[in-house]
Amino acid sequence: MQDVLAELMEIWRGGGTAGVGTVVRTFRSAPRPAGASMVVGPDGTVSGSVSGGCVEGAVYESASEVVESGIPSLERYGVSDDDAFAVGLTCGGILDIFTESISQTTFPELGDIAEDIEQHRPVAIATVVSHIDASWVGRRLIVRPGTVQGSLGSDRMNDAVIDDARGLLATGRSEVLTYGPDGQRRGEGMAVFVAAHAPRPRMLVFGAIDFAAAVAQQGSILGYRVTVCDARAVFATPARFPTADEVVVEWPHRYLSAQLSAGSLDARTVICVLTHDPKFDVPLLEVALQIPEVAFVGAMGSRRTHLDRLDRLREAGLTDEQIGRLSSPIGLDLGARTPAETAVSIAAEIIAKRWGGGGRPLTETDGRIHHE
Repeated sequence: MQDVLAELMEIWRGGGTAGVGTVVRTFRSAPRPAGASMVVGPDGTVSGSVSGGCVEGAVYESASEVVESGIPSLERYGVSDDDAFAVGLTCGGILDIFTESISQTTFPELGDIAEDIEQHRPVAIATVVSHIDASWVGRRLIVRPGTVQGSLGSDRMNDAVIDDARGLLATGRSEVLTYGPDGQRRGEGMAVFVAAHAPRPRMLVFGAIDFAAAVAQQGSILGYRVTVCDARAVFATPARFPTADEVVVEWPHRYLSAQLSAGSLDARTVICVLTHDPKFDVPLLEVALQIPEVAFVGAMGSRRTHLDRLDRLREAGLTDEQIGRLSSPIGLDLGARTPAETAVSIAAEIIAKRWGGGGRPLTETDGRIHHE
């Protein structure tokens, strides 16, 4: 839902009703992840996508019908269906899509949820997407780290889902959970989709250079909350980095240490060190490489700069294991030359690191395209 929230909120605030189809579960080579949504407005306009084009027509019809009937539905689309090719899902994947009508009447909590997401506050929406009693479908809980809104119908059910939803929220994962009809841990009869809206992952870009502007732009495209940091105020200005969420003037190692102390870094954080100046790089990397939680630490520089940097880090007392976490020179081998091309190579390495990709052309590989 987060990818279409602005369009959905415009309809919601205007008092309209939208039909919303959301991917809740995927199998095999599904084109969109769980949580991807498509909104059909009162005037028939469409925002978002649930399949990259494959089954949009079928979901459009379903969303329109749900607005008319008020009855939510869970549909499966995939090659196992007789009409798989009719709806266009020929990639071999399977999608479970939950469709519901959303308005101020059916979803009064949406305004508060939108504010949470905008303010980077974690919030999860737990929605019953199937149940042996159809009247339970569509019930929801709004779960935050310290509070809960709504009820699924019983304390037993609420307790089970709240506990699991907070676990998913802590990791930023969205998932369908299966229970017995009254929330029994071991049982079947009820499925709950937990859409976890954790704060956007952070990309910290150090070095206010032209390459940093291109990397910040790529980071924004990938959904990161981008910070550019440099000690030189004349270079670190918002005007030079219009796609960054914030531009900070501070010595890089001091800023990173402060963010670590504030608990503002997590396992999704990526750090890109682009200054290739030892007086900035080495103190910064001393801090960064001793933070085991972050997902990626990369540094720009030539081969000679890289070898000199390794010597300096060893002299500073870092272990081989800590230094081994450094991606340097940063980026995949794409033959990049310009800042824009280099930024693509850096983004590609971050993606490969996240999903376990090998960085090889798909024509040279077989098996699944999408990594888990």
